[in-house]
Amino acid sequence: MNALEVHHLGYRYPDGTEALRDVSFSVAEGERVGLIGPNGAGKSTLLLHLNGLLPEHPPPEPAVRVFGTPLAEPNLAAIRVQLGLLFQDPDDQLFCPTVWEDVAFGPQQLGVRGPELSGRVARALAQVGLAHLEERMPHHLSRGEKRRVGLAGLLACEARLLALDEPSSDLDPRGRRELKALLGSLSVAQIIATHDLELVVEICSRVIVLDQGAVVAQGPTVELLNDEALMLAHGLERPHVLRHRHPH
Repeated sequence: MNALEVHHLGYRYPDGTEALRDVSFSVAEGERVGLIGPNGAGKSTLLLHLNGLLPEHPPPEPAVRVFGTPLAEPNLAAIRVQLGLLFQDPDDQLFCPTVWEDVAFGPQQLGVRGPELSGRVARALAQVGLAHLEERMPHHLSRGEKRRVGLAGLLACEARLLALDEPSSDLDPRGRRELKALLGSLSVAQIIATHDLELVVEICSRVIVLDQGAVVAQGPTVELLNDEALMLAHGLERPHVLRHRHPH
């Protein structure tokens, strides 16, 4: 079974702007897929559709299935347990007085209590390297640290599919290395919207190129990102790591 299936997804914003056009793709269980494209391509809008934050009114024929379950109103709660969404702006995700409480919030909504809750929070914070900050106030953290707290919250919920919007932005080089190692170590399926093509090369087996709301290419990561004409046509550049690996 695929972790995620998207069939002919389209979306217009209320002002009439067409944001997504006939988008179709799938993500297999345990697969990491990069979602790349220029600014304004529709990447964030697409991720918001994956757990029902968009559209404003669910369509009668769902275009998205998560582990085979149609993304329809009666199934939203169950799907949000399975699919964890990391927002592009970490301040949209964090709202509790302390880091510990923020990471615990999701599992608590699922009914997790007592030692199991404490264990989940401790493991998740250790995974993202922030165990020492559990009593800190989130708004005192750097943006990179906030992003990692948001990711810890998803890990504490034990989601089986992660949709990550620019997870490596605002991270220093050490933070980026640690994030790559963490995402690469997770066995859950991931779809990662990012401008960080080095991250995509290192941890994603496949890539989807989105431009002007449409899928313009999808396939094996190295093959697509080595296609200089494709990259340039869609506001991207062949990553340095591939230039080094395949000199002309």
